[in-house]
Amino acid sequence: MSLGLWEGFLESRFTLPCWSLRAKPSLRPRREPEASVPAVPCDIPGDHILLLLPGASSPSMATQMFEGRGHAAVYQKYRFAPGKELKHTILSYLREKKAIPAELAVDVGCGSGQGTCFLGEHFKKVVGTDISEAQIQEAKATPCMPNISYLVCPAEELPFQDGSVDVLTSFTAAHWFQLERFAREAQRVLRPDGCVAISTYTLDMSLRHGECSQQLTRVFRECWDEILKYSNDKVKFVLDDYKAIFESLPFPDKKRITDIYDPIPMTVEGVVGYMESTSSYQTFKKNDPAAATSLLQETEKRMLETMGVSSRETPVEFLVRHVCVLGCKGC
Repeated sequence: MSLGLWEGFLESRFTLPCWSLRAKPSLRPRREPEASVPAVPCDIPGDHILLLLPGASSPSMATQMFEGRGHAAVYQKYRFAPGKELKHTILSYLREKKAIPAELAVDVGCGSGQGTCFLGEHFKKVVGTDISEAQIQEAKATPCMPNISYLVCPAEELPFQDGSVDVLTSFTAAHWFQLERFAREAQRVLRPDGCVAISTYTLDMSLRHGECSQQLTRVFRECWDEILKYSNDKVKFVLDDYKAIFESLPFPDKKRITDIYDPIPMTVEGVVGYMESTSSYQTFKKNDPAAATSLLQETEKRMLETMGVSSRETPVEFLVRHVCVLGCKGC
């Protein structure tokens, strides 16, 4: 099976905004006469924040893929959080660089907050940002620690003061960014010796369940052969194990780790729901709703038959390989 057919595993969630940045003069956002200004979370220190104001649109923004409310709800329900090994890799690097404990972490392209919640245990304040208002609404509706807040903004125009962010993260999202602009923005907002941790799960996924793991993975992949015909070209960055993202970072101290393996506990329903949450499937569904729905139904049926079970809640294991780009800004 060609690598091209696996492209759709790695989606995040972005749309095209119309924003410009202006320095924040006070803690209270100033209202323009004919423009609605997004609210800045009140628990973020005022000296960290810039004020977002509507402005001219830009063609060099992140790719729009995850805007619909229905899609965002499916995404929140079925997308999995970072696995144990990935979290260990990130935290070990941040401790090595003495980047934790720290004041502020910003999770860019946070979607419905699967990675953001993990950061709340290690920073005084965490802000998840995403360009999709529907995704942010889902994130805000999900229970989380009180030191976590969310806001809508592009990855390329972060509403934070220069040198105010301790750690910048992105989980399975950076391939949707406009890389050069995001890299410049990371350089701008990070404090001296601030760090980045940019990760994604890759094409290397398989299913495990007793003695039928190989057959189960085959059923899974056959479904993807159809869905991934609708993949976006941006996943070429994932196919290359985030090499282009690594090279785009302007930091002298950086590394790329490509062999982080995590077993993700899931169910049959969860695996099918994961496929439904991808932008590839949503595009397929828009083009041919009946065929898309039938494909997932038939795949679930085949999975259950292969496993010799009847319940959609039967546990399976998703084995995932992660890539992680780590970097330190320096003095």
